[in-house]
Amino acid sequence: MRFSGKTVIVTGAASGIGAAATALFASEGAIVFAADIDVDGGEKLAADTPGDVRFAQCDVCDPAAIKALMDRAGDETGGIDVVFNNAGAGGTRADISEMEPDDWDRTMDLLLRSVAFGIRYAVPHMKGRKGASIVNVSSVAAVGPGYSPTAYAVAKAGVLHLTKCAATDLARHGIRVNAVQPGFINTNIFTASLELTGEMKAMAKAAIAQMSANAQPVARGGQSMDIANAVAFLASEEAGFVTGTSLLVDGGLTVGPRHSWDPEEPGLLASLEAMEAQAREAQKAP
Repeated sequence: MRFSGKTVIVTGAASGIGAAATALFASEGAIVFAADIDVDGGEKLAADTPGDVRFAQCDVCDPAAIKALMDRAGDETGGIDVVFNNAGAGGTRADISEMEPDDWDRTMDLLLRSVAFGIRYAVPHMKGRKGASIVNVSSVAAVGPGYSPTAYAVAKAGVLHLTKCAATDLARHGIRVNAVQPGFINTNIFTASLELTGEMKAMAKAAIAQMSANAQPVARGGQSMDIANAVAFLASEEAGFVTGTSLLVDGGLTVGPRHSWDPEEPGLLASLEAMEAQAREAQKAP
């Protein structure tokens, strides 16, 4: 019961990582304000999740809505202890040569500005709360190109730097700020923007899960609870000496090129050694 009596905010709570985190925090005694733009999904989550879960409709692209969420939680419970800035989607898939300004702005508003103002409007309700903690969702896409569309990757890299800056700004208030970097997690984020039927989306999710299982040292697809567990650790007193950093939860996706962990995939050194062996054998031939 690491969060007994604590007030926790989770954005993007109606599905995926947000729903898993909401259930975990509630199961450990928290009063959870589960915020989402999806009213039906949010209300169902609040009704079906054991514990004190209170749905709050919130469009995180609207700073006024974020402020209203934080003010409501602070007013109803006397303060906020944990904020999990999780809401997000894939954003525009265009590359930089085809990007439109409005698409860029919408992606940044959803993935980066929402985090900044989630922090901004929570802080007045977090000052003086023992163990106050903020956790932001970044991504393996922040590590480098190739994991996501360009705008998404840039926004998630921005979240990492924002996390460090916010940790320094808020240290004087005793508020820790960290980030979690998910790898390929089997949620709807990759398929939500695709024009597919429900059956096709299910097939696409299964294909993504299989692909990710083959692309990383941990040979299974990532699950929402993998991230929820990491978030709960960063938010808890167990991580009381941790701030201004990020935790990669990616099944080893970013540890190095495939040949570094897959014995069936020869790397450059192995290839050179094979060539050297062939050359020696050729010299022995009459």
